[in-house]
Amino acid sequence: MKTFPRCSTFVSGFLLMSLLAPVWAQGPSRDAPVRAVAIRQDEFSSSKTFVGTVHPSKHAVLGSAVDGRVVEFKFEEGDLVEADQPVAELLTNTIKMQRDAALAELAVREAELEELEKGTRQLEIDQMEARMLAAKSRKDYMDLRRNRAVELYEKRGVTSKEVYDEAVSAADAAQQQYMDALKAFELAKEGPRKEQIAQAMARKDVQVAIVQELEDRIKKYTIRSLFKGYLVKKSTEIGAWATSGGAIAEVAKLDEVDVIANVPEQDVPHVRIGREVQVEAYAYPGRKFPGTVMAVIPQADIRARTFPVKVRVSNEFEGNQPVLKAGMMGEVTLQTSETKTGLLVPKDAVVLNRGTKVVYVVTPAEQGQIVRMVPVTLGIHVGSDIEVVGDLEAGMLVVTQGNERLRPGQAVTVLPETTQVSAGGG
Repeated sequence: MKTFPRCSTFVSGFLLMSLLAPVWAQGPSRDAPVRAVAIRQDEFSSSKTFVGTVHPSKHAVLGSAVDGRVVEFKFEEGDLVEADQPVAELLTNTIKMQRDAALAELAVREAELEELEKGTRQLEIDQMEARMLAAKSRKDYMDLRRNRAVELYEKRGVTSKEVYDEAVSAADAAQQQYMDALKAFELAKEGPRKEQIAQAMARKDVQVAIVQELEDRIKKYTIRSLFKGYLVKKSTEIGAWATSGGAIAEVAKLDEVDVIANVPEQDVPHVRIGREVQVEAYAYPGRKFPGTVMAVIPQADIRARTFPVKVRVSNEFEGNQPVLKAGMMGEVTLQTSETKTGLLVPKDAVVLNRGTKVVYVVTPAEQGQIVRMVPVTLGIHVGSDIEVVGDLEAGMLVVTQGNERLRPGQAVTVLPETTQVSAGGG
């Protein structure tokens, strides 16, 4: 019976010594299942995320160019307005009556010019020719009477001086009447003078200008948007009196928006115009909107020492409503360093060992594979990867899962992607 306690004490001591023995003295251990990926060499740069605000790509305050009373407002706030579409109308009764009178006067001026340009009608020319021939016939008859009176008075002396003078005077008058009719006929054949046509044309042009001025004034009584956008504010209502230069409404163009982010001066030199970037609005977590850097405003906020960077984004629509609305906040990811070449590993490959960041590299051994611990210095974050600097080369396998409890020299089994990896290793 006394021998049992001595045996029990011996077995217990043996087990305790086995547990306290170093790992290398405990005999072969089970290979730790891990996942690993190859270190890759690539070109990359650092980037930072900046808070930005959505602004319309165009924003206009529509004002009235003239004084007048608002008689019609065609849209409500939030409605889509097409380019050159009337937004509001002012009272135009008086000026339209003036325009109508000017149009009537213009019709008169155009008719006068057309009459002169067409010249004398053939019937008028024939009429002038008939009058000229009648005057010639009378002139010829009076010439005969004068000749007879001269012969009777000067050669024969059988008539009186009074009859002689009357015949001579009548012949001279007939001659002048003939000349007048002849010139009138010639003028009718030649038609109006060029100077008369030019004067008529000038009178017509003056009237055209008067009509155009009235038409332009009438247009000013109609308030239009010069671009397609949304009516974001009404500044007046029907029946209100609008003054020249006063605001009527505000329109914002939202099919494209500008996300403006304030970037610190040390990061601005690396922002390049034309570079493609990603924008995320707080209202739509996880939803990315591609954009393009359009401008870096060369004027800093003196207090914050930040420069506005404008990113143009093509908006998306749900129904007829824009997804990105003016005033929304979001984040813009911008490049903040020069592009360089380096080694990248997944962030999960880096573990902390006694205050030092390390990775475990899978290397071949006599029987299977073991891991080697390599201290690294971390660099730029590139998505889910991170730059590492150390005794590493591209193509080496680094453990990404199962590396929390690994030790240098430990045997591992690299599992395929579909295999579940345990948290421990060994």
